[in-house]
Amino acid sequence: MFGDRHLTRLEEIMPAACADFETDLVEFSGEGEHVHLLVNFPPEVALSKLVNSLKGMSSRRMRHEFPDLVRHYYRANKLWSASDFAGSPGGAPLTVLRQYIEQQQRPG
Repeated sequence: MFGDRHLTRLEEIMPAACADFETDLVEFSGEGEHVHLLVNFPPEVALSKLVNSLKGMSSRRMRHEFPDLVRHYYRANKLWSASDFAGSPGGAPLTVLRQYIEQQQRPG
């Protein structure tokens, strides 16, 4: 569903949503059907609220800016699925996490 132009725009949108929560988007990449974000956020930020904001804000902007995406969300009128995954690095160095995200198979 996502091409490079969609992912490029999402990469521009996501830092603004993170800034609203005083968090930092450290790394971004995506594939045809999902995105990967490495976000540094303080413990007082509720992860569920951050994720909901990222998904809501990006969905509104992408649906407005890319009407061609309608074929993927027309029944539910939303860009993202209701599910998401968040994981803690468990002590892994940030360089390893960044490298993992950078190596995703981004569509051309």
